[in-house]
Amino acid sequence: MPTSTAVSAPGKVLLAGGFLVLDRQHTGLVFGLSARINVIAQEIKTSQGVQLSEIIVESPQFLDAQWRYGYHLAPENGGIKLTQLQIGTNAINPNHFVEVTLAYALTYITTASRHRHRHTFDAIRLTILADNDYYSQPHLPASASPAGAAARFAKFPCRLRDAHKTGLGSSAALVTSLTAALLTHYLPQSAFDLTTEESKRILHNLAQAAHSAAQGKVGSGFDVAAAVYGSCVYRRFSPSLLRDLPEIGAPGFASALAACVAGDWDTEVRESAAQMPPGVALRMCDVDCGSQTVGMVKQVLKWREETDPTGARELWGKLQAENEALGAALSEDKKDEIKDAVARVRELVREMSARSGVPIEPPSQTKLLDALAKIEGVYDGVAPGAGGYDALALLVRDDGETEGRIREFLKKWCEEKGVKVRLLDVKGEMEGVRREETGQYGEWLRFS
Repeated sequence: MPTSTAVSAPGKVLLAGGFLVLDRQHTGLVFGLSARINVIAQEIKTSQGVQLSEIIVESPQFLDAQWRYGYHLAPENGGIKLTQLQIGTNAINPNHFVEVTLAYALTYITTASRHRHRHTFDAIRLTILADNDYYSQPHLPASASPAGAAARFAKFPCRLRDAHKTGLGSSAALVTSLTAALLTHYLPQSAFDLTTEESKRILHNLAQAAHSAAQGKVGSGFDVAAAVYGSCVYRRFSPSLLRDLPEIGAPGFASALAACVAGDWDTEVRESAAQMPPGVALRMCDVDCGSQTVGMVKQVLKWREETDPTGARELWGKLQAENEALGAALSEDKKDEIKDAVARVRELVREMSARSGVPIEPPSQTKLLDALAKIEGVYDGVAPGAGGYDALALLVRDDGETEGRIREFLKKWCEEKGVKVRLLDVKGEMEGVRREETGQYGEWLRFS
């Protein structure tokens, strides 16, 4: 077992296929992003003869962001259950996604390879570092580049729960990188190797199961697929694959999880179908608001299933066709078709927004997107994924002149409208999860 392991996974943007991707009849066009969640696993060294059964997780970019866990083997094949430990006199501050992911990953490890029938783990410290663009930085002006104003990993003057997310898929990237770091750290390379397709399949299935459990078994899983595989056209797995998994610690959880991960999933991930033309970049604009995605999804699904199922099916069929046309324009390098393809997608999304009563492309976002589309070098943009007030996605010429014009426009827009909008440094990226060198994290890591 290595003394330290570093893994990163990318964020995502669902450029086309918001809401539709929840239905297996439809697909989503997903692009990975250069903003990554990094997890570094380090062995905790102890004095000779001292055994420590503790897992420490920390996110040093935020205040009071450390979580300590003990663990035990639940009876009747119930897998690993964690107990959060109090730190000093501070009240326990739970981190649900971290705790669920630890339980799923450690339980799976006990069923695999040399850890079979062994239920203790060498103590480790897991350090989580998020690239800056995952969180809004309202103190920066619209024309600023965050990378120029701060280091790659900024220190935020708030607790993690109080940070404003930009909507780039931080929870899926976290679950994926944390799961990958644990599997890589504890399992021999013969059992898990991130460079192989089989290990990526294992990681995908396990991370999907953990992420689904952590967020209440909702969502399509496109964000986890992008975190594992990078940019792709994605068709979701059947929800029944995860529906009957027991709760963590319940009788049979460990064997059910192992069987689920090893099973034949009906997910469709086509990496070759999601391509960006040479000279075209995917950029993101942070509007520093954020949306409650789960509530929006429930309202749209109610409209589709109860209010107007016939009309919804017809509209979704049209939208699927236009989404595919946009994907083809990008992957086949038809730059002259991009603007019209995006415009047709946006028109149908606004129709879905009006019919369902959900602000998928709110009027304020429409005005901003329309104005941005008039800038030389900007093809167009969308309110990606579930829409709302998360970061906007733009398709632009990949050159410094276009970026400069966008930043200058946003500076004036913010002054005139009294709002906060900022072009993020993040760009579309094809690569998914990967191993990293620990040296790049420098002073963020503890060596003890």
